Amino acid sequence: MAKVLMKGNEAMALAAIKGGCDAFFGYPITPQNEIPEYLSYHMVNEGRVFVQAESEVAAINMVYGAAGAGARVLTSSSSPGIALKQEGISYLAGSELPCVIISVMRGGPGLGGIQPSQGDYNQITRGGGNGDYHLLAFAPESLQETVDIVKQAFDLADYYRNPVIIAVDGLIGQMMEPVDIDKEVPKMKLDPKNWAAEGKSGERGSRNTIVSLHLDPYDLEKHNLKLKKKYDEMIQKEQRYEMINMENAEVAIVAYGTVARIARSAIETLKEEGINVGILRPLSIWPFPRKAFNELPESVHSLLTVEMSLGQMNQDVHLADKCRHNIEFYGRAGGVVPEPQEIVDAVKKIVRGRN
Repeated sequence: MAKVLMKGNEAMALAAIKGGCDAFFGYPITPQNEIPEYLSYHMVNEGRVFVQAESEVAAINMVYGAAGAGARVLTSSSSPGIALKQEGISYLAGSELPCVIISVMRGGPGLGGIQPSQGDYNQITRGGGNGDYHLLAFAPESLQETVDIVKQAFDLADYYRNPVIIAVDGLIGQMMEPVDIDKEVPKMKLDPKNWAAEGKSGERGSRNTIVSLHLDPYDLEKHNLKLKKKYDEMIQKEQRYEMINMENAEVAIVAYGTVARIARSAIETLKEEGINVGILRPLSIWPFPRKAFNELPESVHSLLTVEMSLGQMNQDVHLADKCRHNIEFYGRAGGVVPEPQEIVDAVKKIVRGRN
């Protein structure tokens, strides 16, 4: 199929429909409002469920109920809204319920502003709710990549019986790019949802119940270890990343999402000035692609982490690199988007320091 020009939020909404989304529950907040707006019309026309809840808290608990009944469920929000959903997200993870969450990040903390930001990295990768749990988290760079990963996310959520979150910033949500909405994405072999609470006999021969409450600490520890086994499988199978222009690179920029797009422009400018720079671009931010750091060429002497935050991913870069390289950081916050020249200047400062 030919590509069509679409706005980011609307493309993600259509990708969710293409991915088999049965139901959406959400609440409006800028800059993701076009997602529920689009779905409010198209989900009904597809014979599927759309509910604008009375709050983010209500929406995430509706997600819990529909996911528990075996439906493929989506919710979306932006930074403060995702914060309000955190208790429900922890319940979903604890109850092993699959769902897809789209987070269109804006500046913070607090209400902050509606400009694009990456200040929710810790919220997404460290978990804002209680307990030992993780979300499978992706941070795509282009609109086509975003559409592809949204469609895949429903299979991944069902396979792992775990929430999957797609993290984009407001720029990706609001920009327009050509996308092939019908592009084929890998399909996963999935088991029937015999665990679902459908009011009939399940895999245990009796009606299924779904809870995250385990009053016996040994039972709860056993449950946590079961979840950990699943997270360990994610770490083995779901580390996703891209290496760009790494041959003979002396500096490697580590950046994701919109910032990786900007870094691509910066390395072209640097190449014209005789400085060879590569990009290590995480697509999965949990699990963080630590194995990518083992693939860095010997020519790389320094890493530069660039973010639209004050260094949240930089902590993971330090952990993944294991003190093998000099690591510098450049970040903008509050919704300020860095210019390519700012990244060029930060790289030049590193190179000058080596000479």
